[in-house]
Amino acid sequence: MKQFAFLFLAALSLSAQGLVEGNVSSSVRVVVYEDLQCPDCADFRKMMDQDLLPKYKTTVAFEHRDFPLPKHNWAKRAAISARFFETVSPDTAIEFRKNTMSKQAGINDANYKEYLEAFAKAHKVDPAKAVAALEDAKLIQLVEQGYREGVARGVAHTPTVLVNGEPFIETFPLADVIKAIDRELAQSSPKK
Repeated sequence: MKQFAFLFLAALSLSAQGLVEGNVSSSVRVVVYEDLQCPDCADFRKMMDQDLLPKYKTTVAFEHRDFPLPKHNWAKRAAISARFFETVSPDTAIEFRKNTMSKQAGINDANYKEYLEAFAKAHKVDPAKAVAALEDAKLIQLVEQGYREGVARGVAHTPTVLVNGEPFIETFPLADVIKAIDRELAQSSPKK
């Protein structure tokens, strides 16, 4: 575990900050390597929405990182789309991630473009621009850079969740994540 934390700390200085929910300036960072086609990631997203964000939104930064697994046939396109929606607004990007994970069962390789166009239209974004963004070299590079960064940190499965460097991989109890976050918050609090 210490080696994993070391890799996390060493790589942190090499990358730009990802999309953040919660308290952007918090010293307690929960970095989430996610694949928008991954069912375990969808389960963690539910855990975030139902339990973690309501409890920690003002005290913890939840930072999203793209890690589309090669075995998933539309995951990379979804990651590129998520990056495109970040250029529209962070709220739209977060909504895209949430919506995509909640509708995974109905999305497939053949209908991804249709799904993307419908989401864009529903959020008052030009669907043609959203589709064109799938070929945007800069967005593709950002997704690939994020993936390589994850590999450099030792990430191989999704979700990989790092609570100030402590890894939680694929499936894990909510109580374990809460315990790690609470410990980090206690350590970062000013001593009286």
